Order: sequence, then structure tokens, then C-alpha cells
Amino acid sequence: MSGDHHHHHDHDHDHDHGHDHDHGHAHSPPQPDDKVHSYHQILSIALKELLIEKGVVTAAEVRSFIEKRDSITPAHGAKVVARAWVDPAYRARLLEDGNAAAAELGFPITGTKLVAVENTADTHNVVVCTLCSCYPRDLLGLPPAWYKSRAYRARVVREPRAVLREFGTDLPDDVALRVHDSTADIRFLVVPQRPGGTQDLDEEALAAIVTRDSMIGVARLEEGAH
Repeated sequence: MSGDHHHHHDHDHDHDHGHDHDHGHAHSPPQPDDKVHSYHQILSIALKELLIEKGVVTAAEVRSFIEKRDSITPAHGAKVVARAWVDPAYRARLLEDGNAAAAELGFPITGTKLVAVENTADTHNVVVCTLCSCYPRDLLGLPPAWYKSRAYRARVVREPRAVLREFGTDLPDDVALRVHDSTADIRFLVVPQRPGGTQDLDEEALAAIVTRDSMIGVARLEEGAH
């Protein structure tokens, strides 16, 4: 296995793997692991019931918060990406301070650091959380089942090119592939390359072609996708 490993944090890896073979593991999209979050789900329910019992919050307040979180869609992240495509100054601010840049567009992120990583002609980024399912929910909503699955969390670090091919993303050998491992404190947002042929689209139309999977990094936006 060849590759460069840069540890930004305890669980943040930067890989450039060159081997493309599949070791017979689950094919994409990986199947969800129904037991991954059982402990955290039980803990969350117990904490919620305790807070309600102690009068810290009401059941209605909890329900309202859950409904608000569940209403978030990848459209939020798409607006951030589209603004970065059309506004070089905003793009620079996003890459420097993701939280501040997201807040500019009305998407405040508290409690975690947002790190935006940009795809280029020679570098492709993909995001995972190897320990659980840390994910930029404030921008992308709920994570897909395959993102939480044990198969994806293990394989995308070990054989990322093979996993991306299963999503239909076949990267040229000369494109460096970097895998970013989210933590409890850090979330990553991939800023995909702007597809060719979109120079006449306005910001709203650009946001409409940005997909959730492209902001996770398992997909690329192809020319003519709009």
C-alpha cells in the first residue's frame, strides 16, 4: 500500500492510496449496521427522559427541536458550495473558517468546527467517520444509512478508490485521494469542483446541481449534469 498519512487530529487521516482491488467486502452502497448506534440511542432516550422529568425542557420543546433538525436538507450545504463557486472572496473565507462562512448564509454551526476541503483537478476528498457517524448535519441533514454502516467506515480508509468506484466514481491514477476522518469536534464539507458548462448559471441554479454525495466526496459532479 502506498500513500501519505497526515494526522490533523486523533482521527483525521489524509490518505493517497493507489491500490484499486476489492477484497470481497460488501459492495456499495454498503449495508447499514443496525447495531452501530444502539448504545447512543439508548443513552439519548434516557437523557431526554431525565431532562423532561427534571423540568429542564418540555416534551414539546424536544419534539420541536427534533422536527427542526429533521427538516434540514443538503440544500443548505449546496447553497454554501454555490456561493463559493461564484464568489472567490467567500470561497477563501470558507476554506479558512467554515463556521463563520456558513453563518454568513444563515447556517450557524455551534459546538463543532466545520472544515471545508476543496476538490481540484489533481486532488479529490472524501469524508468518513470511522468511529460512529459524525456528519455536518447543520448543512447536510441526516446522514445516509451507508455512511453509518460498518462496511463504509472501515473500507473507505483502507481501500478508498475501490469504494468510490462502487459509487460510480472512478478517479484517474494521477488524482490524489484524501480521506478525512471526522471526530466529535470536527466536521468536514467537501466543496466539489464546479462542472464545466455551467458558466451561464446563476447562484440558485448552481445550488440545484450540487448533490449530497458530492459534498461527502463519494461522487463527482459531471459536466452537463444540469
